[in-house]
Amino acid sequence: MTMMKSDRLAIDLSGTRIISDVSVEIREGEFVGLVGPNGSGKTTLLRGLNRSLKPVEGAVLVQSDNLWHISAIEAARRIAVVAQENQIGFDFTTSEVAAMGRIPYKSGFERDTEEDRQLVAQSLHELGLAPLAHRSFDAMSGGERQRTLIARALVQQSPILLLDEPTNHLDIHYQLDVLHRVHSLKLTTIAALHDLNLAAAWCDRIYVMDHGRIVAGGPPHEALSAERISSIFRVRATAFTHPVTGRHQLLFDRTEAE
Repeated sequence: MTMMKSDRLAIDLSGTRIISDVSVEIREGEFVGLVGPNGSGKTTLLRGLNRSLKPVEGAVLVQSDNLWHISAIEAARRIAVVAQENQIGFDFTTSEVAAMGRIPYKSGFERDTEEDRQLVAQSLHELGLAPLAHRSFDAMSGGERQRTLIARALVQQSPILLLDEPTNHLDIHYQLDVLHRVHSLKLTTIAALHDLNLAAAWCDRIYVMDHGRIVAGGPPHEALSAERISSIFRVRATAFTHPVTGRHQLLFDRTEAE
């Protein structure tokens, strides 16, 4: 079952075309990666998929409904987002930030229920944040903030999860841990990832972007071939199979100076 798709999407920013003719499909339970060089349009595409930017052409369908034909509240119930920016603006604790994931289900000043509190506690525990539940969000490290925002997205209980560089600010332990946890949840997930080897290791399928367009898509070993990576990222790439996990991986070296 297709949970989300874009159909020939085009997005402009300040009159400049950033995304052109982009069609992607994310099926139920898939972890789909979005990779590409800096400036290739990954973040802009995610913002189009989460209703932050309205396309000038094409459409985004969520569970067969046009994203712009449903309310903002209904969109939030279907899609949880972890953006690159991790500023909250007020001095909230970790648990209070995570609890914000329940806002789409509240009206007015409705108080948190016991179920809400259990969801918050479970998400903080899963992301190793339980000991920091009462710490100020502003006093946290970048990695702790990132994990808190992912916890908030899990608390939201939306069937679709959009992640923009979710491993930013995380050390290698938490990079692997967060991607493992998200993958094991079997949510329908699309994530923009900077690290090609993390994308290859954890994604079921990968879309490769360049200059605002999708230039390749498929399983990691197909989408991230050495030849394609060398062409798009202007590095020498060598593909191999990880001896322990059996996953597709890449080694990189700079190309000779022209």
